Amino acid sequence: MAEITLTNRQARHLFLDGHGLSDRSLGRATADRVLETVRALGFVQLDSINTVERAHHMILYSRLTGYRRSHLDRLHGKDAALFEHWTHDASLIPVEYFPHWRHRFDEARERLEKPVWRARLGDDAHAVIRAVHDRVAREGPLMARDFDDAHKGEGAWWGWGPSKTALEYLWRAGALAIARRERFEKVYDLTERVIPDEHRSREPSRAETVDWACREALARLGFATHGELAAFWDLVSPEEARAWAEAENGRDIVEIAVEGADGRLRKAWAFNEIEGRLDDLAPPSKTLRLVSPFDPAIRDRRRAERLFGFDYRIEVFVPANKRTYGYYVLPILEGDRFVGRIDLKAHRGDGVLEARGLWLEPRMRLTPSRETGLRRALDRLARFAELEEVRADEAFGRCRRGEA
Repeated sequence: MAEITLTNRQARHLFLDGHGLSDRSLGRATADRVLETVRALGFVQLDSINTVERAHHMILYSRLTGYRRSHLDRLHGKDAALFEHWTHDASLIPVEYFPHWRHRFDEARERLEKPVWRARLGDDAHAVIRAVHDRVAREGPLMARDFDDAHKGEGAWWGWGPSKTALEYLWRAGALAIARRERFEKVYDLTERVIPDEHRSREPSRAETVDWACREALARLGFATHGELAAFWDLVSPEEARAWAEAENGRDIVEIAVEGADGRLRKAWAFNEIEGRLDDLAPPSKTLRLVSPFDPAIRDRRRAERLFGFDYRIEVFVPANKRTYGYYVLPILEGDRFVGRIDLKAHRGDGVLEARGLWLEPRMRLTPSRETGLRRALDRLARFAELEEVRADEAFGRCRRGEA
């Protein structure tokens, strides 16, 4: 067994600290503070679901008091401090990391010959791509709606027509970049007009990108298997991450054992200085937080279950009659534990944030102090979502009676 063993409590503290959900992350928001937070997280996932608030805004709101949507819009658009591309999903990423996405661009270009792209682009795919690229070059930033055939496709891919498919291909291949979003619709422009030269000019080797991706993932995760390192950015393969870990073992990293919520030990990699980092950790704040279903702290469902004993699944895409909890259910974080979940919906026409269901984890009770903390969290979220009223009494009552 490894010489260093993390107790479950230590592991939870380290993980939450790395994800900006401990005491030190709370603070008044400015654009610089928001950028610092995105850098600390590595990226912020984008998602269009607006049942309460879009994921990217909710992720930052849960970490920064006074966060405003305009902060992120400015960092992505005017300041060009963030760029949009894929990690495990569409995300906003610090622009200085752009060079490491070149390998993803290369892979996207190789996929052009595959039937899934050809079926959307038509018989002369290269001509369609050239025409779309040339039009953006001539006219400047454009959206899919600016092309007559952009949404005239059929079947999969949300009905993309040839021009929309070409825009997406050019973006995924690095020829175009997302200059900004308008009402969540992508605005495409030439990459050289969006990404600063200093970041476009760098061309790291594959080995350099593997080293960067694994190191930066481990810094944020605190401890990880090679599979978890690979999955963090989704830039390298598990085989590449395994080879990296084995090569660095005994130099910068060490194999440790991590205690799960069930008491079982599991091997993982960590940096050599992990014990010093543990000594510097402050206990997570007892302030109760409502966490986005897309929050990076619970993105890896299996890891969250091992670490916190919290079994969480998004049920947005589950038919209503088959859901266990609800459509848009937010985990409830209290200190270093997920203590429950709450199903919320914003009724913007009425200015109401409705709690449609509240469930606490086994052995958790709705104590007066916990109820007070949760009601305060709902009030804060309502204000952030620009809603005037919270309706939660029925949900609290059902939970209190064990009927939820």
